[in-house]
Amino acid sequence: MKNSVKKRLTGCIMGLLAIGLIGCSDLLDQEPQGKWVDGDNPGGSFQTDVFSLYARMKGWAITGGIPALAVHSIRSEDVEKGSTLSDGADVASMYDDFNYNASDGNLSSYYSGNYALIHTANTILADIREAEESGVELSEIDLACRGEAYFFRAFLYFNLVRAFGEVPLINFKINDAAETNIPKSTVAEIYAQIDADLDEAEALLPEQWESRYLGRVTWGAARALHAKTYMQRNDWSNMLKAATDIIQSGLYDLNTPFNRIFRESGENTSESIFELQCTATTALPGSTDIGSQYAQIQGVRGAGVWDLGWGWNCPTPILADAFEEGDPRKDETLLYFLKPGEDPNSIQPNSPYGEKPVAQEVMNRYYNKKVYTDPAKRAQFNRFGYWMNIRIIRMAEIYLIAAEAANELGQTGDAMEYLEMVRARARGGDASVLPKVTTMNQAEMRDAIRHERRVELAMEWDRFYDLVRWGIAREVLHAAGKTNYQDKHALLPLPQAEVDKSNGVLVQNPDY
Repeated sequence: MKNSVKKRLTGCIMGLLAIGLIGCSDLLDQEPQGKWVDGDNPGGSFQTDVFSLYARMKGWAITGGIPALAVHSIRSEDVEKGSTLSDGADVASMYDDFNYNASDGNLSSYYSGNYALIHTANTILADIREAEESGVELSEIDLACRGEAYFFRAFLYFNLVRAFGEVPLINFKINDAAETNIPKSTVAEIYAQIDADLDEAEALLPEQWESRYLGRVTWGAARALHAKTYMQRNDWSNMLKAATDIIQSGLYDLNTPFNRIFRESGENTSESIFELQCTATTALPGSTDIGSQYAQIQGVRGAGVWDLGWGWNCPTPILADAFEEGDPRKDETLLYFLKPGEDPNSIQPNSPYGEKPVAQEVMNRYYNKKVYTDPAKRAQFNRFGYWMNIRIIRMAEIYLIAAEAANELGQTGDAMEYLEMVRARARGGDASVLPKVTTMNQAEMRDAIRHERRVELAMEWDRFYDLVRWGIAREVLHAAGKTNYQDKHALLPLPQAEVDKSNGVLVQNPDY
């Protein structure tokens, strides 16, 4: 039955499933996610379908490619498109300069990519329910698979509601393409579905998986995502409750030094809450079948040893200037290169590998150091970093979520302590930098927390959405020179092709 459903889906869901799939795996000594392994599906369990969600999460549209980076990252003042002026000029115009175009290909890819995975999650949930109703006794792993499907559906609708606002709410298995042609639901209705899905996920998912399933989502991942969805709504009470639930669980900590978090040795540490698993093998040194293009697209674009990628999604000088004097995180976020004629002694070699920063060999002033790969692994596998895990949610953000919510609820003393947890780890034992923020003034603490989110989480997905939810996007972006931004640009237009083929059912967003 499940196979016949898949065949119908492949042919009819408005082309959404035509997106290329990128495989996935755990670490080399673990069974892969999203790739068939003998014995993975005993008795017709649902794990194989769930593994496909993990694999496709790292794909082009959701996290691993230009559509995701354009929607989440390039629209902020801290990031620019990067590469050369002619490479992706249309992306720069739309996402850097806010000349929105409803026919943009990356826009369509992001929209359809998220819906493709939603359809998969819906099918998994429906198939599990059908099995249960037919008298099949569900195993613990079946119930966990149900929780994973709920988690991913919530994650994907959170992507869509932040990007587009009102979108069609499809929470059922599709048997015919016509069933997808429904009107938009309100933002409140989308968030109600997200809340319901995450409540289910939190009840079903384990706190931990056995080691061979490293990377599968847990109760902590679901609760953390719930905290982020409350944050986007400025729902301070629920936001604080979700964040403190995670803190008090003792499952995660900030014991990993900041300069290790984004190195290969810092993957899946005790700070990691949700991290997409990528790897490489000598048998497939240049393949994304078990990895992702995430690091390649953001890798240094240059010559010689600096031919590491496409050079997209680059930090701006504005971000470089945002760090406090002596903040060690600056050198772990920005990959530096000399300007022509600049004194070579003015910038130290890039840590931790000591590679020489030569401007003449690269295209941009700064690159994202959070995807900077180990030269030894480049020599072993390939130069493009397909093995770099994609960090989605980590514990530092949970402390900052708790700090922000506590402060807005008038609990400024608690906010101070949550904030200090992040700053203490960042200063790395150097008492001369990043002094503790001790103000009890709510407005001053608010500014301090916002600053900390910006520098701690720089290049990590959410800066633009922070500006929007704080109501300061126009002010900040105009000050940064992105003067085309208007309030309507908080939401993207729906892909015009989706509007056109709906025959009037799907209504374009206002002002587009």
